[in-house]
Amino acid sequence: MDTFRSLVALLARRAADQGDDRAYIFVSDRGAEEAVLSFRQLHDAATALAARLAATARRGDRAILVFPPGLEFVVAFFGCLMAGIIAVPMMMPRRNSARDASAAIQANCTPAVALTTSAFALRGDLQARFAQEDIRWIEVDLTAGSGAIVDLPEPAPDDIAFLQYTSGSTSEPKGVMVSHANLLANLEMIRLALGNTRQSTYVNWVPLYHDMGLILNALQTLYVGATCVLMAPNAFMQRPLGWLRAISHYRAEVACGPNFGFDLCVSRCRSDQLDGIDLSSVKIALNGAEPVRAETIERFIATFAAHGFDPRAMYPAYGMAEATLLISGGKRGDGHVTRNVSRKALQGHVAEGPSNADDTQTVVGCGRALAGEQIAIVDPESRRRLPADSVGEIWVSGAHIARAYWRNEEATRDGLNAGIAGEDDPWLRTGDLGFLDADGELFVTGRIKDLIIIRGINHYPQDIERTVQSLDGALRENCGAVFSVPDESGEETLVIVQEVERTARHTIDVAEIQGRIREAVADSHELSARHIALIRPGALPKTTSGKTQRKLARRLWLDGSFQEIA
Repeated sequence: MDTFRSLVALLARRAADQGDDRAYIFVSDRGAEEAVLSFRQLHDAATALAARLAATARRGDRAILVFPPGLEFVVAFFGCLMAGIIAVPMMMPRRNSARDASAAIQANCTPAVALTTSAFALRGDLQARFAQEDIRWIEVDLTAGSGAIVDLPEPAPDDIAFLQYTSGSTSEPKGVMVSHANLLANLEMIRLALGNTRQSTYVNWVPLYHDMGLILNALQTLYVGATCVLMAPNAFMQRPLGWLRAISHYRAEVACGPNFGFDLCVSRCRSDQLDGIDLSSVKIALNGAEPVRAETIERFIATFAAHGFDPRAMYPAYGMAEATLLISGGKRGDGHVTRNVSRKALQGHVAEGPSNADDTQTVVGCGRALAGEQIAIVDPESRRRLPADSVGEIWVSGAHIARAYWRNEEATRDGLNAGIAGEDDPWLRTGDLGFLDADGELFVTGRIKDLIIIRGINHYPQDIERTVQSLDGALRENCGAVFSVPDESGEETLVIVQEVERTARHTIDVAEIQGRIREAVADSHELSARHIALIRPGALPKTTSGKTQRKLARRLWLDGSFQEIA
């Protein structure tokens, strides 16, 4: 693979060598092509936008990217890179929602410019949300226009390409300062790990303001010169089958999504709707949520093997914004790795074989360290390396690790430049718990800050959430939060907040189902569930990638903000 100094140089090469090849296609929820950009068209439109940006803002200024699903985001992103403006992808704020992170992000990055489409520039509530005196709104379209072309210097490798704000599953969002060098290093790691080529067509529904949608999908295809087919996240949520149909139609090799997306495909797809769908082209089905669930993988394979899906395409992986994106993954065609461990031993931070069937927990391997990267398991208190099969904090080192958070020196020092005892190199502290086996396979077990400690024993909330959701079809999958709060005496007690399916809200017997939850949690986890709140669908706070925000759920529960089903 050729080496490039920046993504701007990479796009220029694609425009020169593959100018007429289709780079990005946006399809409607029914599969119709709504917009297409070739590599040359993208380059020309981004160049024209860069000239407008250069006349409006200074190099190093921040521009928030506030876009509905479509291809305009890609033009805006590359226009910023060309103009030396730091792009800040943001979720489109929901109307009248106080819970999104837009205000915190804006306060931290102090943007000079806001980029959006002409349709959304008219939204009054959007203008009010960003009512800053010196913020300039610029409308972006897919045409090159006839504006003056200005000679702009190419970015240097260490220049900041964009700020990726962390999804804030356990804290206030922090702006990861991702350089061109970070991006190019991780894009090469992804190419090698996934085995991608110019033929590796992607179909992606993950939003582009999220690092998985942007880097693993949209930028990786540009990096290898492949086509990226994009669809709206809402279209996928309402009709997951549309994703599978597009994969089949475009003969896509790569399909990426969080764990809940694969669950959604299984739960929403009826066999009579699958006629004509052929998934035999899929070489990588990357599941990158935390944690990846063995049952999800098994159900997906069982449901879609009859439609050509190769079980060896299943590709659990692990990543985060601070590492640009990807941290670990397997090899194309190797399939996934699972391991049965003792639930009791895991509570003591050791991975060993189960003592009996009731003590068994299946964990999924998320691959190994990438080319040019190191992964260590470290005791978060003593900062000493731990041996194989010991559970500790996952630490990562490599050229793809961002070296700073925007205007946050404390988090930069503690999180991105940490030191292992007796060693000199800077490491990223992921905040995630996991272990490496003797072969170097990484198993992620949970978030440090989400870990529940009751009577001195560690409990992973996702395990308890899974126990609850497997009890009854009325309890929504991937839509529960378990955490602890102190009781009157200061002892930690368990709280379970769980969404109920819309169709079951008026028919379930609340007391009966709460009794069953208490019994199952006591049987499986030897815990007493003191508080169980059953809530309406959509009420649980989640990050942009669909991860449960347990810390925020805890705060909302303590504030009495959840409206329980009577």
